[in-house]
Amino acid sequence: MRVRPISPDRLVAELTERLLTVASVPASGGSPPPAHLRVAVDGPPAAAPDRLAEALIDPLRARGRPALHLRAVDFLRPASVRYEHGRTNPDAYYEGWTDEAGLRREVLDPAGPGGTGRVLPSLWDAETDRASRAAYQELLPGTVLLVSGALLLGGGLPFDVTVHLALSPCALARRTDPAQRWTLPAFARYADEVDPASFADVVVRVDDPRHPALVQRNGPGD
Repeated sequence: MRVRPISPDRLVAELTERLLTVASVPASGGSPPPAHLRVAVDGPPAAAPDRLAEALIDPLRARGRPALHLRAVDFLRPASVRYEHGRTNPDAYYEGWTDEAGLRREVLDPAGPGGTGRVLPSLWDAETDRASRAAYQELLPGTVLLVSGALLLGGGLPFDVTVHLALSPCALARRTDPAQRWTLPAFARYADEVDPASFADVVVRVDDPRHPALVQRNGPGD
């Protein structure tokens, strides 16, 4: 494994190139490239996955590729479910805050092979604790669909490309808002039980957001 320091701007540029390449590669058997590319940008709030996903939108569009950014926090379960065991229960946060079935049904499956291409940009408004009433959107052909948020990997969600933003335990504790430090045991479980850094397509260390680093695995093709 090699760790390569990279500037934030260069990180965005290299990720853009990678996504454009993957989106243009024919499927096995000589089939056309996928109609849409479903990308996870996974990381705790302290790693700012939403910000990285949003930073990719303009470069992708500038290269002629439609792009849409959706946030996992817009697919939470109702408060009655999330807070069934209390408002600061890390196990509940880890196991059931995100409505993964809804995210799959309304976004990932429609954007996948044979899907309708008609996605719902948000399902639940956590502030009002009501359905968001968002309108469905028709994806343009070849859209890169970026879904950002925490704890996205390991649950079987059908992403085509996975990006994981990794923080050391010390950096995560230091950079997590004090009001949200009750979530730290959930991220410790995620690192231990899922270990997303071991299988994500792209792993970026972001202990210092000003100086990220790409983790490159040694092996065939590296």
